[in-house]
Amino acid sequence: MSASSNQAQGGDQKEKKRKESILDLSKYLEKNIRVKFAGGRECAGTLKGYDPLLNLVLDNTTEYLRDPDDPYKLMEDTRMLGLVVCRGTTVVLICPVDGMESIANPFVAQDG
Repeated sequence: MSASSNQAQGGDQKEKKRKESILDLSKYLEKNIRVKFAGGRECAGTLKGYDPLLNLVLDNTTEYLRDPDDPYKLMEDTRMLGLVVCRGTTVVLICPVDGMESIANPFVAQDG
């Protein structure tokens, strides 16, 4: 084998080892999802597209505004963003809006 054929074979192995996304977001296309980002921001919208790096395209997007005193606490206020592209490196959580419900934090000591 020549050096050039070894390089070509090595290139094929790299193609085979290319990582696949562990999330299959295809079942959420055209459905409403909620996304949490590093830093505490949250938004919800209709998933229009995505790529293996989790870059997301959301339509009819609503951002949930945060309390100025506590950036991890959400207020009731929202703002409409419309069509947005979310950078995948900042995505922390993706969940469907359908079937989602808020529960009390089980790790916080309850008064009583």
